[in-house]
Amino acid sequence: MSPDELVYLGILAASIPVGFLFRYLSPPVKQGAALLLGLSVAIVTCQIHTLHSLVTVIGTWIIIKISWRHAPALSLGWSFLYLLFFRLVTWFGLPAPTPFANAIQLLLTLKMVSLANEVNSFHMEKKKDVSSFTKSPVIGGLSQVPSLYDMLSYSYCYAGIMTGPFFRFQTYVDWLQQPSPQTLPGWGPCLQRLKLVPLYGALFIAVNSVFPLAYVRTDEFLDENFFFRYFYMIAVFFVFRMRFYAAWCGAEAGFITAGLGCYPEKALSKPGGGPTVNYSPDPSADETYDFKTIQNIDCYNTDFCVKVRHGMRYWNMTVQWWLHHYIYPNAPFRAYALRAGWTMFISAYWHGLHVGYYLSFLTIPLCIAAESAMESSVRARLGPSGQNIFDWVHWFLKMRAYDYMCMGFVLLKASDTIHYWMSIYFSMHIIAIACIIIGRVLKGGKKEGRRVEKEDKKEGEKIENVTTGEKTD
Repeated sequence: MSPDELVYLGILAASIPVGFLFRYLSPPVKQGAALLLGLSVAIVTCQIHTLHSLVTVIGTWIIIKISWRHAPALSLGWSFLYLLFFRLVTWFGLPAPTPFANAIQLLLTLKMVSLANEVNSFHMEKKKDVSSFTKSPVIGGLSQVPSLYDMLSYSYCYAGIMTGPFFRFQTYVDWLQQPSPQTLPGWGPCLQRLKLVPLYGALFIAVNSVFPLAYVRTDEFLDENFFFRYFYMIAVFFVFRMRFYAAWCGAEAGFITAGLGCYPEKALSKPGGGPTVNYSPDPSADETYDFKTIQNIDCYNTDFCVKVRHGMRYWNMTVQWWLHHYIYPNAPFRAYALRAGWTMFISAYWHGLHVGYYLSFLTIPLCIAAESAMESSVRARLGPSGQNIFDWVHWFLKMRAYDYMCMGFVLLKASDTIHYWMSIYFSMHIIAIACIIIGRVLKGGKKEGRRVEKEDKKEGEKIENVTTGEKTD
């Protein structure tokens, strides 16, 4: 493990026992202590580069103060443009930020855009209340506009400050105002989340030592046979998954011990978004609670869901909620595949400027189009046993597609990514294009084509409904 990874590990490990202490603090003390601890972590690990995140927060606060009506669009533009400056600071003769500063800046960007949208929703609902003389039932809405201190406290809250999960400002407020945090579940769900972390960590270290990423960049790697080169991406993506499974499960455990993101099950919470229905705790009944609001990874479904499009839902779930809530609905396209492509482009930009991110993320819409074509032209015509075989083949290709795209994500450079993909003859691109062509040939005319378009549209609507908490048929 690198020194940076050891620092991340230390921060994650320390956040778990510290979380229990926050359950015994009053709301004002909890807010101040979480801010002090998070800001201390930022200053120690980022030093002078902490100013980048501070400037982002103050800029968002000014935007909200000047124009709450246009705050969602302005905050998105401001935070994403500052993200560009942050990544190009060396062009201006400034020192390069540390990896820790980059992690904080990424999560802070999500928080500021989300907060601007929450404030905008608060004012819009307030206007509706005044015009209709009735109070509309808002799910998870703010009760007042946050002050600069509130924004700083939310931005630098120690929980997940570098690792996530992302959480909304209202989730943070609910955490501060929990009536009896000591009675909320803690050890049970925490141990449940941590039980496989040692296995994930051991597998990460073991497989990474046998299949180091650096070997892919050597001339000797190209001398290996095709099957070895092809298998290597499977091993690399396995290492990639184990690393993030361990990190995100550990980060969630830190939230659980603090009680952050804990809601009654009847609130029907969504990762990142929080409660989707109004609820009121019943003191006379034993409530059952969950931490779905801060669930960032579903390890089982990430590995074993069948479709490429479904795999995205179970990975980095709180960020997926943010993308589908603030980016996907506002995409300048109507077709599902194009809106998904736009969302993936924004996701790539959020991750960084390396071309490998774009090559990887923009391959996803191609894979989605391929699986849609094959589902409508082949699977729809098969019987139950045939569909079962189709789904297993689909799952296998889904995993190979993610293996393939992961190489761009970890190699980063365009040259390294293309050289690797070339070494396996751009196999997944060719398979995806072949599936689309076969699907068009076999789809059975315009009627079938309209049905495919209808299914894609319904899939897009389903994603929007899932992120906003609305019910779907």
